[in-house]
Amino acid sequence: MAMAVTGTDVEAAADLLAGKAVMTPLITNAALDTLVGGRVLLKPEVLQRTGSFKFRGAYNRLGRLTAEERARGVVAWSSGNHAQGVAEAARLVGTKATIVMPADAPAIKVAGTRALGAEIVFYDRFTEDREAIGRELCARTGAVLVPSYDDVHIIAGQGTVGLEIGRQAAALGLTVDACLVNCSGGGLATGTALGLKRTFPEASVHTTEPEGFDDMARSLVAGERLSNAAGAKSSCDALLSPNPGTITFPLAQALLGPGLVVNEAEVRAAMRFAASNLKLVVEPGGAAALAALLAGKVETAGRTIAVVLSGGNVDPAFYAQVLAEA
Repeated sequence: MAMAVTGTDVEAAADLLAGKAVMTPLITNAALDTLVGGRVLLKPEVLQRTGSFKFRGAYNRLGRLTAEERARGVVAWSSGNHAQGVAEAARLVGTKATIVMPADAPAIKVAGTRALGAEIVFYDRFTEDREAIGRELCARTGAVLVPSYDDVHIIAGQGTVGLEIGRQAAALGLTVDACLVNCSGGGLATGTALGLKRTFPEASVHTTEPEGFDDMARSLVAGERLSNAAGAKSSCDALLSPNPGTITFPLAQALLGPGLVVNEAEVRAAMRFAASNLKLVVEPGGAAALAALLAGKVETAGRTIAVVLSGGNVDPAFYAQVLAEA
């Protein structure tokens, strides 16, 4: 079966994003390499426009809107990072963005989304369906729906993370053996795999998810899309999608290795490590992949492992609390 998104689509996204998205560096840290007994290549998407990788996919989707579609505006749902990515992309292409956000979204993400000019519609994530709200808004206004992960252009845009990792590693004379990617609905993970495999087809790519929201890891084992139990909670607000996407899951089956799962304490330890050793602010959902690496969930001895730090939009009060735990 032909894949819905290909490496060629990722390369086309890179062309569209040139001069718009930040080509984030690939950084190393001697203390981290010593700690894990291998070579770690960190991709800090915390330095991307709006503080997360999400701008890549959002601009790759909105940059392809027709003039008539731009006039109608766009609608997206998000806990905050996709919201800000869409809001910034909408600002750049000259269209109106309406974002459906959970009422308990981090204040910093709400403020960031508003500052970029988007209109916000709040909902209760425990009693209301954000997708139903978003689709109703589109039906009423004629706006274009911009999903957070289950869209071919979104996936291809996120894939530029992996494309850059592969090219940057090759420029350093290194071969990437494995790549750890934070996973919600699977757009970043599957896109990154497509992009990375353009340079390193043998590299294994692994999703990292918080306990209680490991739907992708379990779905890959089961061979079918599974959902998370209702009522589960995690500080990783960026990684709480209910199940893998209908487009992303077949891609995940074709492209990804076994999924990894981290607990709350491991995520917080990774956030502290990033602050003290890397001098980078990483939000909980952005730190899951680093948490998996530090907790020894993947073989690192003598290997080169790429780790995506996917976002840095963390509530200041919560962040201070995490750092104080040290």
